[in-house]
Amino acid sequence: MNERSSVAELASHLRRELDRYSPGEKLPSSRALVERLRVSPVTVSRALAQLAAEGLVVTRPGAGAFRAQPRTAAAPAGDTSWQEVALSAESVGDLVPRTVDAGGVTVSLAAPPPGVIEFNGGYLHPSLQPERAMSAALSRAGRRPGAWGRPPLEGLPELREWFARSIAGPDGSVTVADVLITAGGQSALTTALRALAPPGAPVLVESPTYPGMLAIARASGLRPVPVPVDADGVRPDLLADAFRATGARVFVCQPLFQNPTGAVLAPARRPQVLRIAREAGAFVVEDDFVRRLVHEDAGLLPAPLAADDADGVVVHVGSLTKATSPSFRVSALAARGPVLERLRAIQVVDTFFVPRPLQEAALELVGSPAWPRHLRTVSAELRARRDAMTSALLRELPELALPHVPSGGYHLWLRLPDGADETALTAAALRAGVAITPGRPYFSAEPPAGHLRLSFAAVGGAGEIAEGVRRLRSAWDEAVRPVRGGR
Repeated sequence: MNERSSVAELASHLRRELDRYSPGEKLPSSRALVERLRVSPVTVSRALAQLAAEGLVVTRPGAGAFRAQPRTAAAPAGDTSWQEVALSAESVGDLVPRTVDAGGVTVSLAAPPPGVIEFNGGYLHPSLQPERAMSAALSRAGRRPGAWGRPPLEGLPELREWFARSIAGPDGSVTVADVLITAGGQSALTTALRALAPPGAPVLVESPTYPGMLAIARASGLRPVPVPVDADGVRPDLLADAFRATGARVFVCQPLFQNPTGAVLAPARRPQVLRIAREAGAFVVEDDFVRRLVHEDAGLLPAPLAADDADGVVVHVGSLTKATSPSFRVSALAARGPVLERLRAIQVVDTFFVPRPLQEAALELVGSPAWPRHLRTVSAELRARRDAMTSALLRELPELALPHVPSGGYHLWLRLPDGADETALTAAALRAGVAITPGRPYFSAEPPAGHLRLSFAAVGGAGEIAEGVRRLRSAWDEAVRPVRGGR
């Protein structure tokens, strides 16, 4: 059982036991709970913290935990209805009303209830994260001279140099002067879109695409315009048409293991995309988010678009987060020309800089022997999990179309039969004990069909994958087969 499930179960157990104690009475010590319930001290600490957050217990350092006093009647709620007018008024006269909708992002960030298999996760399962290596790196980083001082605004030069080499190789055209260190890929994408497009402007996006990027665009008052993706990535003919029709000056793409389709931009299309953007006087924001989650059987990967860009068309986003931990939020922006100063200025205004201890820890991690070992382990494990999920789906759910089996990334993209309701299936799946991601949030306009995205990286292993697909079969029989059979 994972730590998160243990904490939830212990918190539930302690809630039931609270009635034995009077308000203000001391609960058993942490040591007593560890011995009686055979859980770790960390689990006890987190469970008590959860109950304290709920107002059920009070913890006093050095004294222990006590049952909280009954809550007094809540004060009358204020009248916040005026905020509807204030928040709506800001978009009056704007071409594109600003909306902030994080629904498409939280579906892969929120932890499902205990016992629910996590096919909707966007990060590596804890068993795949290099926790020991990260802990050691953080410990070493904390002892570096000046580790707790103020870093350069652009980021540590050594870390910027590492990212530059990872983008274009040791003798490539990307240099340390072209790189800014940022706090995760989401932050980097936000900075890029704010720098490149004014409110009200169109921004071209792949269709389907990452919901978090769509949320950034809409929150910035931008208008996402879809450009279809096929098995070879974005279609250059439609990209050129979209630039001509909209006058857009930004195109956001994921050329490698695109989210959610898993497509890789074909070699012949790479120069076409750069040429089309250059002729339109536009930037290409390259979100290279899972280059380090390549599968064991992938073969040689194409270089980032930024490595072949001599004219400063590409603004590159690369990150360490997907290959490490959701809390290891270290990424980089790479760009050339005057746009780099604008990117830098926006980042400084928004966040000042990425905390230096985290940058130092990143340097320690990627420079350690544990780093290549971790990448090899993850590469082999992701291939095995991908194959396990593919086989299970073909066996249990042949109704779902799997047009492409990716050789990198952490998920599969499946098309539902015509008439199948992805919302009903998602709800039925959760009732059956498996969390899945519906396809609708990945489209900026009307989707051509229902889809699902299933993650194979956020679960415990092949056994959990098989059980999750079995539960999904039950959900399918409940939510889809009766409807289709009745037509």
